[in-house]
Amino acid sequence: MPKKALAKVKVVEWAQFVSGPYCSKLLADLGAEVIKIEKPGTGDESRRRGPFPNDIPHPEKSGLFFYLNTNKRGITLNMENPAGRKIFKELIQEADILIEDHQPKVTEKHGLDYQNLIRLNPRLIVTSITPFGQTGPLKDLKAYHLNTYHSAGLGYLTPQSKPGTSRQPLAAGGYFGEYGCGLIGAVATLGALHAQRINGRGQQVDISKQEALLSLCMVQASRYPNEGVVQNRFHSQGEYGDIYQCKDGHIVEMTNEENQWQAFVELMGNPEWAIDERYKKPAFRKEHYKELNRNIAGWMMEHTKDEIYHEAQKLGFAVAPVMNAEDIVNSEQSKAREFFSEADHAEMGRIKFPSAPYKLSASPWAMERSAPLLGQHNEEIYCKRLGFSLQELEDMKSNGIM
Repeated sequence: MPKKALAKVKVVEWAQFVSGPYCSKLLADLGAEVIKIEKPGTGDESRRRGPFPNDIPHPEKSGLFFYLNTNKRGITLNMENPAGRKIFKELIQEADILIEDHQPKVTEKHGLDYQNLIRLNPRLIVTSITPFGQTGPLKDLKAYHLNTYHSAGLGYLTPQSKPGTSRQPLAAGGYFGEYGCGLIGAVATLGALHAQRINGRGQQVDISKQEALLSLCMVQASRYPNEGVVQNRFHSQGEYGDIYQCKDGHIVEMTNEENQWQAFVELMGNPEWAIDERYKKPAFRKEHYKELNRNIAGWMMEHTKDEIYHEAQKLGFAVAPVMNAEDIVNSEQSKAREFFSEADHAEMGRIKFPSAPYKLSASPWAMERSAPLLGQHNEEIYCKRLGFSLQELEDMKSNGIM
């Protein structure tokens, strides 16, 4: 088996839900050993989020938890217990990286803040992913995905297919913002790891979810301090182009350039309304965009997504089908690249899931272990790694330490 890109890198994950676990998942998929810490009894919050097989909630059958925690080892540890924190420090002394998502006041209260941890392990990289970062008046506030997504201004720009601000802002589907923060955290962590390999010293990677998401709309956000412009969901009033319904779904069409508009007219068979004097120039088309969109919508309803998409591609202008999960899983592109993989899970059986979002030729991704059951690797980590006996393990369970 080819050597993994992050072979021998040791990561401890003290985080839950999406951002922190996704950050460490990206490292695990590159070959790092990740030990995930969960609260005894309840575990990671994502265990209580779906999808679940047959829509029946079960802490060991969450599709979200499964995806976020493949290729990891999992243990339970009560971080509220002094004995639990002592064990945590033992794990930290052997780690290269800690991924955590707790408020600064929580880590400081327990003596697990960065300044205390580097005394135990000067090589340690501590990646802290929190709603508003480690400093500032908001640093200790809690927040959900909805809060951080809108606090970064992304919601105000969504959807971009409607003129002006007549339609209320929207959040992105799923946990887009959470995954984005996890990805940015992973990239920054790899940079810190590179520095550690050179100078032998660790550092704290301070990820503010608000700032991480703000970086995704930096061009729009920077217009205000430089131009005094607050860009909205479609700053240019009167544009044509939209998400249109067609025979079997929806199509997104935008023709920003004159040659694209002419190609679109050709695709539609040069209808009389499209070659009317009112639509010959961009300025005229903007003036009559409502009528134009009605005519385009009528033509769209006569065709399927594939018909429109493939013919538009031949003519060289921007059209995209709005794809759902079924479309993506069954697409020839996904099949050709073997993007969806299969794995066995102790509770759910055979699962098909997205693999890695990249292809490495020399150190390819591989599914080496399924997402852990709650406390699945307690004996391996506590007994074989840290030297506890089986009796001590039982005593720790009885005393609520793990």
